Order: sequence, then structure tokens, then C-alpha cells
Amino acid sequence: MELRHLGRTGLRVSRIGLGTMTWGQDMDELDAAEQLKTFVEAGGNLVDTADVYADGGAEYLLSRLIEEFVPRSELVIATKAGSVPDADRRFDGSRGHLLSSLDASLRRLGTDYVDLWQVHAFDPGTPTEETLHALDLAVSSGRARYVGVSNFCGWQLAKAATWQRAVPGRTPLACTQMEYSLLQRGIEREVLPAAVDSDMGLLAASPLGRGVLTGKYRHGTPADSRGASPYLAAFVQPYLDQRGRRIVDAVATAADGLGATPLQVALAWVRDRPGVVAPIVGARNAAQLAAALSVESLTLPGEICRALDEISAPIHFYPDHDWSAL
Repeated sequence: MELRHLGRTGLRVSRIGLGTMTWGQDMDELDAAEQLKTFVEAGGNLVDTADVYADGGAEYLLSRLIEEFVPRSELVIATKAGSVPDADRRFDGSRGHLLSSLDASLRRLGTDYVDLWQVHAFDPGTPTEETLHALDLAVSSGRARYVGVSNFCGWQLAKAATWQRAVPGRTPLACTQMEYSLLQRGIEREVLPAAVDSDMGLLAASPLGRGVLTGKYRHGTPADSRGASPYLAAFVQPYLDQRGRRIVDAVATAADGLGATPLQVALAWVRDRPGVVAPIVGARNAAQLAAALSVESLTLPGEICRALDEISAPIHFYPDHDWSAL
């Protein structure tokens, strides 16, 4: 699998990442092992997790599989901290919480360091400089090799990136992780330009539109799908509207013309968008993951990309458009 640099750093990651959000919750150790084996054999090295996935269970499960299939040194382990199970405070970006969370993640992962540590979301209740100081301390102490953020809007990302570059000795942000797909292109307005301008790479979460872009929902909701799950149905539902159907139909048409699958077309589109380093793919089993990894050999023709761009184009108004004629 092709490797790409993570932003303006020397760290190279596979251009498809393996997501573990369901590990330890909807996926047992045997299925996770098959996925990791399939991923590594395909040349993948970037494995993305978080301290809140299965309440730490995903990190612990990953630790049980490391060394069995691949040496720790050959994996790029990325984890996150900052989300908290508190109805009154969804995110805690305080220095104390973040560093304590990192230590707990390292214990669960059974490693002395993570290759990439990310703040899971912006915390409006904590000064940004305090949150970012935790990242500096993580790197200077050797507990994290590179750092990034996740789910920051445009101004938050630009502020954080500028702060880290303002004084020598601070650790520049290597990347941001955001949802990005043909069904969700909102980050193109401000987040993606801010990331590119700040030499940060983008890790694209939910690149298959929460599974909708695979075409599995075109004729109903499969019983074994996320859309049929009592706690994930609301996650899928927003993309099952009329606009979503038009985009999925266009992806299916492109796939038919290319002799590919809708999954391959949708994943190739986001993988090769400007600024994207790697889409993060979560699969239900090894067969699904193998189907996603098969996109490595596919590059979409320019006319297909332009057609998909057009039908999925987000609507941007002021101040993105030229209002000088008004």
C-alpha cells in the first residue's frame, strides 16, 4: 500500500487507515484479529482508536493483538483523548485530564508511546493554550511522537495551528481528523483550507458516509446493518434523505461504468482529495475490510471525479462567494 507523509512531518502512514470504533463492543477478539491481519498483509500501518471506544476496550483489544501479527515498531498507533461520559460536559480539554487519559491509554495499549495523539474535540471551557500545552508535554516526555486534533471547526483549527507555530519549541500539529465523504463535504468551506494552509494532513473519518455510500441502503435497511441497530440508526439516518439517494445513485452508476463497486468509487474519491492523507475505514469483518483495501489499485478518471463533485457539491454562500456584484 502506498505511504503518505502525515502533514509536514517525517511520519509516513498508509493511505488507508484502520478504524477500531466498534472493537471491544460489537466486535470480538477473533474478528478484530482477522481484520488486523488482513490490514497488515495489505501493507497498512495506520490504526486509529480512542480512549472512549468501548470505554477503553478497543485500545486494550489492540494491545492483545500487537506482536501477534506485526511488531509494534511497524504500526502507527493513533489514539485520542478529551471525550468524557458527562452529560454536562461532553469534552474535557484540560491539561490534567488529557495527560491522565494519555497515561491510561498507554497502559491499555501496553506501549511506552503512541505515534499520534489527538485531542478528540474542542473544549470551550478550557483555554486553548492549556489544551495545546498538554500536547507539548506529551511529545517532550516521549509519550507521543506526533500530535493532532479532531473535530475542530475552521477558526478553532487555525487558532490552534497558529499558536503552536508562534513560538519555537512548541510542537506543530501534524493533522486533523474530520468526517469527510461525498455525503459530508462541509469541511471544504473552512476546515480543509485551514489545514492545508497550516501544513496539516487530514484523516478522513466516515469516508463511506456511515456506510450509506456502499449502496447497501438503496433498496431498504439490511437487518445486520448499522441502520438497523437501535443505537446506531440515528447515526445513519441523516444520509438516507433524497439528496443522499441522488449521490448514492451517481456513485453506483460510476461503479457500473468502471467495473468497480460503489464502495471502491466512494473511497477512491475521498482518498485522493487535496489535503487528505488517509481515510479511516471501519469494517464489520475482515471480508468487508478486504473489499475496502482493494481500492488501492483504483484511480478515478477525471470525468468521473468531476461528475461526482458536481452532484455532491455543498452549498456555500457568504463569505465564500464573490458578493461584489450585489
